Amino acid sequence: MMRATVQKTWLVGGLTAFVTLCGCAADSDDSAAEGTSSSSGATTTGAPATTDPGTETSDSASASASETTVSADSSSGGSAEETTDPGTSGGPIEPTDPFDYLCGSTPPDDAEAPAPLPAPSGECPAFVPGVNTFASSGEAREVIVVAPSDLQPDEQLPVAMLWHWLGGSAEDFIEVAEVQSAVDQFRFLALVAVDKGDLLFRWPFTTVDSDARVQEEFVYFDDLLACAAESYPIDNTCVTSVGVSAGALFTSQLGWARSEYLASIVSLSGGTGGLVREWGGAEHILPAMVLWGGPEDFCIAVDFAETSANLEAELEADGHAVIECEHNCGHAAPPFETPDPELTPFAGMWRFFLDHPYWLGPGESPWQTDQPTFSPQWCSVGVGSSTPREGKCPDGPGC
Repeated sequence: MMRATVQKTWLVGGLTAFVTLCGCAADSDDSAAEGTSSSSGATTTGAPATTDPGTETSDSASASASETTVSADSSSGGSAEETTDPGTSGGPIEPTDPFDYLCGSTPPDDAEAPAPLPAPSGECPAFVPGVNTFASSGEAREVIVVAPSDLQPDEQLPVAMLWHWLGGSAEDFIEVAEVQSAVDQFRFLALVAVDKGDLLFRWPFTTVDSDARVQEEFVYFDDLLACAAESYPIDNTCVTSVGVSAGALFTSQLGWARSEYLASIVSLSGGTGGLVREWGGAEHILPAMVLWGGPEDFCIAVDFAETSANLEAELEADGHAVIECEHNCGHAAPPFETPDPELTPFAGMWRFFLDHPYWLGPGESPWQTDQPTFSPQWCSVGVGSSTPREGKCPDGPGC
């Protein structure tokens, strides 16, 4: 896999001022962080053609996890050279190659394949980096496309669909999660969903949302995937949905309703139950990363520890592999970090998606035997298996 050196910024804010059901404040027209693009244009880069990435810089700061030792090379910007055994021995273990993942490898001969790509509901324009407008269910919708800035002619790109939180925007998600750096490093295509603007909670996942409106958003997902495939060489065996708070609650609905296309889902403070629609039973058994902020992950009317537990129970009952992640920062930006200062701090999340292609067997996860050394120590395989994170939080609760 190609490595890219990127400028590192430790951004962990963004889930702020929650005042309603889904855990984030109602958005305003000027709520995007300063320096990000508005709906009239995005500052993201990347192009569906080979470009010269130029010379980029890396931050000299290094971060250390509780059970890792980092040796920084001043000439290269620093790298994780040695880690310690998270068990009792304390002996050195071999660091994981961050880019040695399963997506892009040859599946077994008898592996299950995803369904053929859906047909778009309208005409697809050429998708390009930045804001794109297209027709979905007869109405104009938007998406922000983030592609590798140095896309190579022979690359096939896994796809991550990203769904923002209630008080945020697509631009906020791009900034907080360092999405451009992530796609440059890990070589995937990000489709950052833009809400239609007609719902109080941004995405249709509540029990009061009509079935017709929910289906309309499922078609929006279909159209994003179909139109992206007309403009980029995508790998349809490696498609994920990543949601935060309100976006995670909707991702839980996509997980069962579009499992014929999805290889995995990532729920960051989401779930099911209560005012949120239940899990509907997936056609394809797919792995899920379920993350929440501990017992204090609560906002207004939703206990996200409870809704996450509900989702885990449904997944476990159906035989899905679950990567459980529990931090202690409440309803706030997940405190992801990595000992390698050249990696985006959300590297563990992206690696989960890229380690779980569609063709894995039901309930199977490579992390059951080989979890990356740079993934959070508070994530582990199996419901009830994680050790809650301890220590200070980089940002206060968002509610």
